[in-house]
Amino acid sequence: MVDTKKQVSRSAGKRVSKKTTVSEVQPSVARRAKGGRGKKYLDVVKLVDRVKLYPIQEALDLLVQTSPVKFDATVEAHIQTGLDPKQADQNIRGTVAMPAGLGKDTTVLVFAEGAEATEAKKAGADFVGSEDLVEKIKNGWLGFNVAIATPEMMVKIGKIGKILGTKGLMPNPKTGTVTKDVTKAVTEFKKGKVEFRLDKDAIIHVGFGKISLGKDGLTSNFATLFKALSSARPASAKGTYLQKIVLASTMGPGIKVDLSSL
Repeated sequence: MVDTKKQVSRSAGKRVSKKTTVSEVQPSVARRAKGGRGKKYLDVVKLVDRVKLYPIQEALDLLVQTSPVKFDATVEAHIQTGLDPKQADQNIRGTVAMPAGLGKDTTVLVFAEGAEATEAKKAGADFVGSEDLVEKIKNGWLGFNVAIATPEMMVKIGKIGKILGTKGLMPNPKTGTVTKDVTKAVTEFKKGKVEFRLDKDAIIHVGFGKISLGKDGLTSNFATLFKALSSARPASAKGTYLQKIVLASTMGPGIKVDLSSL
């Protein structure tokens, strides 16, 4: 499973931490194991072989078939890499536009003033402002999925850097969310641009659509995502770069992908 917590053991008085890995097939559900599972989940999990590595097309078929929820579930990819997160040049981070969209509305906030604020509103940004938004966020509001900022605004945003950073919402030049071209940035994220980045355990977790996109839409999106991840391989990376991939929908069983089929 994608164990999102460090397991700690004590041996001979020493504290030993085990690194989180993508090791089993239920990344999104395992964390709820103690709460039990519903009948729908128990029915669909029977369709998945916990040991088998599925060719990508078969995996995507199963992904659509095994969503156990009544709402339009999000589909995620969990990728174990061979990178070292402690090496700055291996902490990959980037964005990629999903050709079939995400199957949902993305709420975009833009920190901008003057003409650039006007451009952001015309491009379809849901929230546009400056210090007024900074104060609102300071008070606990986080009603958006993506934050974009012009370079001049970064000094003001520094006041809420810790808040945005812990939620993965801090604008960053590497992801195209710090830019003068707010029209382009807003348009791309509204259409379905997603961000990916390496976490402290060398895993990349990224949503690439909704179940309602169907197999064709998810196939197109995953192919684009995989190409972007492959291109992001750092020059200093050693050994196997992409080691394991598990796909899962919200609260659904994980499906291991046969990397040789990609």
